[in-house]
Amino acid sequence: MNDPQRPVIPGFHPDPSICRVGDTYYLATSSFEYAPGVPVFRSTDLRSWEQIGNALDRPSQLDVSQAGPSGGVFAPTLRHHDGRFWMITTNWSDEGGQVLVHAEDPAGPWSDPVRIPSAVGIDPDLAWDDDGTCLMSYAGFGPQGGEGIVQSAIDPFTGEVLGERRWLWSGTGGKFPEGPHLYRVGDLWYLLVAEGGTERGHAVTIARGPSPRGPFESSPRNPVLTHRGTDLPVQNTGHADLVERPDGSWAIVYHGVRARGSSPEWHVLGRETFADEVIWEDGWPVPAGHIAPARPAETAVRQELTGQTLPPDWVAASRFPAEAVSREDAGWRVTAVGADPVFVGRRQEHLFAQVRARIVVEGTGGLSVRVDPRHALELEVADGAVEAVWAVGDVRHRLGRAELAGEADLELRMLPSQGHEFSTARGPDRVVAGVRLGDGFVPLGEVDGRYLSTEVAGGMTGRMVGLAATRGSVLVRSFEYLGSDDPAVVGGGPAAPVNWAAE
Repeated sequence: MNDPQRPVIPGFHPDPSICRVGDTYYLATSSFEYAPGVPVFRSTDLRSWEQIGNALDRPSQLDVSQAGPSGGVFAPTLRHHDGRFWMITTNWSDEGGQVLVHAEDPAGPWSDPVRIPSAVGIDPDLAWDDDGTCLMSYAGFGPQGGEGIVQSAIDPFTGEVLGERRWLWSGTGGKFPEGPHLYRVGDLWYLLVAEGGTERGHAVTIARGPSPRGPFESSPRNPVLTHRGTDLPVQNTGHADLVERPDGSWAIVYHGVRARGSSPEWHVLGRETFADEVIWEDGWPVPAGHIAPARPAETAVRQELTGQTLPPDWVAASRFPAEAVSREDAGWRVTAVGADPVFVGRRQEHLFAQVRARIVVEGTGGLSVRVDPRHALELEVADGAVEAVWAVGDVRHRLGRAELAGEADLELRMLPSQGHEFSTARGPDRVVAGVRLGDGFVPLGEVDGRYLSTEVAGGMTGRMVGLAATRGSVLVRSFEYLGSDDPAVVGGGPAAPVNWAAE
């Protein structure tokens, strides 16, 4: 039996866009309400990826203060042209339209953005015609709703729109044609789009024409890629981007979800980035086998908070971490901003994980796993005690409580679900919240993982794990994340031993 398909960039990393310079690939993904925004990755083989920074890493580039769950930054496009890297995306929370930045080094610094407020829509793409004209194609919104993929010529340095907007294509009939990418291959121009919605009906379709302005002819083989209606373990596949290798072969990156549990199944990590080989048949691209990540499924991935700066994958919800997090000799201090609670953390990137934090609370706060504030399990410390608090919608359940003496040693465990395979009680996983007292782990509450899934919470993000400050501040003396796609690596039950030294 073949191993299940696994993402090359795991966790909540949707809407991938890729480009190549020489022998190196660069890739950017969506970030929604989290800042810094638009994480940027680097690889030399499409299998091993390293995050090298964030394209929108300072407040002058990005305002997500009004972005609620799944607001903020939508799908980016990353391109390299004439010696510069270009990234364009939509910030849906500030009414400024499309956001366009450039850099000589994709690790940064990136320029302050130019804005294109007259381009009302999402998912902008950049391509350059033979005469050097920069073309911005995007999913346009008309007066009566969606109007398909549209295009305008722009000045990328100023954001000025040059000429009238033109309609290009509306896909093959699926809902929400979006995520366009335009390429020149030989004498033809190809327009790749996503359609069908970013749920179980998601798909990738393609058209081609003699000019980047069309007219475009739909491929007779559409959809290029979809897993809808199949029993494949990866679903919701779509929002793709093509890239040519140095040897002339091609690959495609796209997002998908690993849904688990009984029907209708739930995904908890968000939309992750996958990759496939591509061959060309009769002038059309065809996926030809999965590209596996270099790291085996049973590998343990461990992260600790060390050093004087937060890692590039640490983000805050609706603000930059620097607004609420500071470094002290004793650790990291997370402080509520006025009456506003603060969440800062990282993505859960593995099917199974354990998270530990040793903290001192001066107010109310603690350790959290969440999809959004209304769908979370938190270990909340206040007044010398810790409680496991489960938020589902507008209801907050207090599952268990323990008295504390001094520092709080908190732990969350994301473990395999239990029960019969076809039982409706079987969710995607189970989440256990507890506290370490002495050498032992004391569970305070357990939640079916479906209640911390996108299917229940809604939206377009995935699980995050990190630190919350509701009132006052939290001093974080240590934070550790241990994750793997093999449950044996992180412990198979609430009392199972965990090898925290594993790498």
